[in-house]
Amino acid sequence: MARLMLLDSASLYFRAFYGMPDSLKAPDGTVVNAVRGMLDFVARLVSDHEPDAVVAAWDFDWRPQWRVDLIPSYKAHRVEQTVPDGSDVEETPDLLDPQVPVIAECLTALGIPVVGKAGYEADDVIGTLATRWADGPVDVVTGDRDLFQLVDDDRGVRVLYPARGMSRLESVDGAWVHAKYAIEPRQYADFAALRGDPSDGLPGVPGIGEKTAASLLRSHGDLAGIRAAAADRTVGMAPRARGSLLECAAYLDVAPRVVEVVRDLALPEHDPLLRPLSEEQVRTLAELGSRWGLGSSVERAVSALAAATS
Repeated sequence: MARLMLLDSASLYFRAFYGMPDSLKAPDGTVVNAVRGMLDFVARLVSDHEPDAVVAAWDFDWRPQWRVDLIPSYKAHRVEQTVPDGSDVEETPDLLDPQVPVIAECLTALGIPVVGKAGYEADDVIGTLATRWADGPVDVVTGDRDLFQLVDDDRGVRVLYPARGMSRLESVDGAWVHAKYAIEPRQYADFAALRGDPSDGLPGVPGIGEKTAASLLRSHGDLAGIRAAAADRTVGMAPRARGSLLECAAYLDVAPRVVEVVRDLALPEHDPLLRPLSEEQVRTLAELGSRWGLGSSVERAVSALAAATS
């Protein structure tokens, strides 16, 4: 069996940016802390978890219009500006923005495909690849709790979650999700829709927090069952919860489509399998290391890939 590792790239390079000092610079003065941190993450992940295949999922559209059309507040607080073509530009630290293409270039040079889809987020790419992989287990590396909905013990899909930093990843399986939230992974999207998520601009249902959402899901199975119970006065339910659910009907009509990751995208062809680095790749990586002052970070990534494919 082959183990696939899916990287939620933006989640990781933001963590690298905030976790590494901005005194790390290229010879031309460009700050490269996120580049170096991302390379260090890749080296550690490959060494510690020994994947056979790796894909870097990319946000080709961090705030898809079709999600905004359903819930206008979706990620609205992260919008820095709207450009003439009508698309939104995500608020990104000035020192991080120029590093993102360098990260993509380094990953590609390492033989790790950077995969995205116009009109969709990296989450949707991850959902599609995790669903389609039939050759073995899948590790999703992300700091985004929404991807807990992909956890599937039967298929060996788990999330490696940096709750306490990249050096101590939580292995999120069905038991972990149940212990943390008292729900099953398949219920997580409904749970998130009910509870809401300020970081994504999802309002949730007023008065329904994590405990109430989990209790409702245990009693009624899923959001459809909860809404049916709320509409049926013969079914026992706290009056406040019932009232809030009925009042939020319009939100609940669309929230699941916003929260649920897409699992059936048509993605560009790519080869996720890790292979020994060619002489040309090694030269390219050495040039990148020299141009951007990546030092030991690129060396560690090359060593980890070499060990994994030897």
